[in-house]
Amino acid sequence: MGDKERLTVGTLLTGLALFTPAFLLHAAPRFPGSLAGSLLGIVGAVLFVLLLAYSLAKHVPWLKRRTSLSAMLAFHVYTGAIGAVAGILHTGHDYQSPLGIALVVAMLTVVLSGFVGRYYAAQIGTDIRDQRQELGTLRTRYDVIASGIATALEAGAVRGTPASQPEVPIPALVVAIADLENAIGRREALKRSLSHWVVVHVVAAFVLYPLLALHIWSGIYYGLRWLP
Repeated sequence: MGDKERLTVGTLLTGLALFTPAFLLHAAPRFPGSLAGSLLGIVGAVLFVLLLAYSLAKHVPWLKRRTSLSAMLAFHVYTGAIGAVAGILHTGHDYQSPLGIALVVAMLTVVLSGFVGRYYAAQIGTDIRDQRQELGTLRTRYDVIASGIATALEAGAVRGTPASQPEVPIPALVVAIADLENAIGRREALKRSLSHWVVVHVVAAFVLYPLLALHIWSGIYYGLRWLP
């Protein structure tokens, strides 16, 4: 995820996090069935259906050869974030229907688990690689200094002169190596805990689409107030 994409999606998800609990300050029970509310719902539903385009492009060989998966993934991320914002606005912060609540929970789970996998888990992996490189550098420096000290001690023992002190104290290097090893261990534990994000993402999606279809059917069945 590039910086621009990360900033845009992060801004959308921040707005989503602020919009979702807004029922504490405002609720409009009649808004979801109004023209504006219905249009927002239609936009959100269409965008969530379009999310399936990435799955098709990824798993259907014919489409995989003719599309750019990186471009489709970027479209997938933007579509999910914008669709979730439209869906939350469509609710009018009126969380009373069990179906509506279940749909909102499934939608938020899909979006947030996708963001965790797309950015957070990937960023942790990058941080671990960078820290491992830094750890290798520190260990190499430690080996060089330790070898130099051992050589100086042997030479000093032969000449009867004290060995010179290294520019970087060994204790400081040991502390830095230990701190870095602890940091890598914590990040690896966090990465393992987030390794099941794909399972959560897929299961939530399997729950989301039947709920979305049932929500659309119930809206049509009970009537749309803005239609004549």
